[in-house]
Amino acid sequence: MFFSFPTEKFTEKEQRQKFLRRIIRRVFLEDWGTKLIALGITFALWLGITGLRTPITRRLKNVTLVTQISNNMEITNTPVEEIEVVLTGDKRDVDRLTARDLVVSVDLTEVKPGDRFVQLTPETVNLSLPSGVKLDEIQPNKISVKLDNVEEKEVTVKVETEGNVAEGFEVYNSEVVPAKVRVRGAESFVKSLDSISTEKINIENLKDNFVARQIGLNVVNPKITLLDTIVDVNLRIGEKRAERVFVVEHKSETAVKNITVVVNGARSIVEKMRAEDFKVEIFKNESGEEIAQVTLPEDLQDKVEILKSKINP
Repeated sequence: MFFSFPTEKFTEKEQRQKFLRRIIRRVFLEDWGTKLIALGITFALWLGITGLRTPITRRLKNVTLVTQISNNMEITNTPVEEIEVVLTGDKRDVDRLTARDLVVSVDLTEVKPGDRFVQLTPETVNLSLPSGVKLDEIQPNKISVKLDNVEEKEVTVKVETEGNVAEGFEVYNSEVVPAKVRVRGAESFVKSLDSISTEKINIENLKDNFVARQIGLNVVNPKITLLDTIVDVNLRIGEKRAERVFVVEHKSETAVKNITVVVNGARSIVEKMRAEDFKVEIFKNESGEEIAQVTLPEDLQDKVEILKSKINP
């Protein structure tokens, strides 16, 4: 009796085994140098990437701090404007940040007027940071602010000049248009402000009336804001004035009375005046007292001022 074996099946099995052995040898035994280099590069890349993603902590100094307040409030002291912050996040993202890139803001719009201490914490401030970076700490963690209500007010404008008018002349008076300007600022500052001065107007060697237009105003306190910023100034300039005393005679049907009159005006005009230039009327007031009313000639009314008039006993 004869037996037949499936030789073809044995042959296919041997071929598969030989193929697997070749694959294993090629993978694990051949070109070890190249495979080690590739493995080293892969490991270095993995280490670099995971290293950059490792969280780090960094402190940045001189970061700008800004305060947000409502329109009807003003800060009257000088609060801290630069702070230190501590950041945590991926090394690559944190290393890219500088103090110049960051602005920390704190909202004071709901804070009441008065002396206040404001806490600075990651929860009470606003700071825009890259994804994955967070704010851990702020130093100082508390600042002092003084808040005051804002007020508007009209104040008188005073004229400031420099230089001297021509010899023998003087400034009679000045008129500002508008005479008052509006200012705005913290209530504590505005309430104590009675006047504001113009920029200096040069009057060197002037002899005649002078108009200075579009003159700016000087604000000493930086916490005060001018709502009206310019004025016009009219300067009345003339010959130096002098006072002179006249005794004017007033005659009536019943008596003759002498009235002493004191005038002030340009010296050359006053020296030429005479007692006869005055017109005098006497009347009684409600209490029965006699009062003298003295009038200047029409051509002198804008040039000479009557300072005093009195009926002599």
